[in-house]
Amino acid sequence: MKTTLAALAMLGLLSPGAALAETNWSQVDAAIGKKAAVAGSVRRYGLPRSDLHVTLDDVTIKPGLALGGWIAFEPTGQEAMMMGDLVLTESELNPVMRSLLANGVEITAVHNHLLRATPATFYMHIGAHGDPVKLATVLRDALAQTQTPFEASAAPTGEPLKLGFDTAQVEHALGQQGKNNGGVFQFSIPKSEPIRAGGMVVSPAMGTAIAINFEPTGDGKAAISGDFVATAKEVEPLLKALRTNGIEVTALHNHMLDDEPRLFFVHFWANDDAVKLARALRAGLDAVHAQAKN
Repeated sequence: MKTTLAALAMLGLLSPGAALAETNWSQVDAAIGKKAAVAGSVRRYGLPRSDLHVTLDDVTIKPGLALGGWIAFEPTGQEAMMMGDLVLTESELNPVMRSLLANGVEITAVHNHLLRATPATFYMHIGAHGDPVKLATVLRDALAQTQTPFEASAAPTGEPLKLGFDTAQVEHALGQQGKNNGGVFQFSIPKSEPIRAGGMVVSPAMGTAIAINFEPTGDGKAAISGDFVATAKEVEPLLKALRTNGIEVTALHNHMLDDEPRLFFVHFWANDDAVKLARALRAGLDAVHAQAKN
């Protein structure tokens, strides 16, 4: 029986709860220095660059708009799949990459998400599979070469920060429900089809969901940023829909190396009336959904 269980665990056929040596997630928390947000089986750690003062088109960017780095783990038997998106300055890129590569973490993308931002920020997507405590330690050691804050965020007290635009109309226009996260109105919209990497289904919380963020800029306006997740046939209709509706496309690239279907991430930016922008983003969502049905 022990041999059978071991074989199943090696193949990833046991549920996380049935694994022979279940991960002690408190040790992962300790290695990273903060507690995870749990979504189903995924444990996700936010690494917002609240230490950076980044401006774009006279907008001071909050971490929740476009500086929200993260790392996430999804159990696979006795081990875990790790994925993440690290927000780095130019001088931090090579030291972090050198450290991660030397310790078995794969770099799957390095690129921009924004244009014209001061200072410029870069985004390093990473992946690995193994003991989550060891992987968390490797990550923390690599990020020790940056100014990334690891202190736990203070628990919110009182009423959430007011956004200054009609969130109900924004939700109605997008056809989705958002949440106020520290003064940024956020949407996470999973793809309709299953996404796989390394032969495994990847949860939306591991970075495969469409992300749309609104940061209020006054008088009912908002700056928007985030990324659409599109298959190859969805990219061109999406780009045309965004540009036709006044949304700037700031990047088009991959985040993973072995995803199935192949995914492309379309990043965007605009600063205008929040409800108007929500309608424009809905055109992008509709363009993606229309192609997905074909």
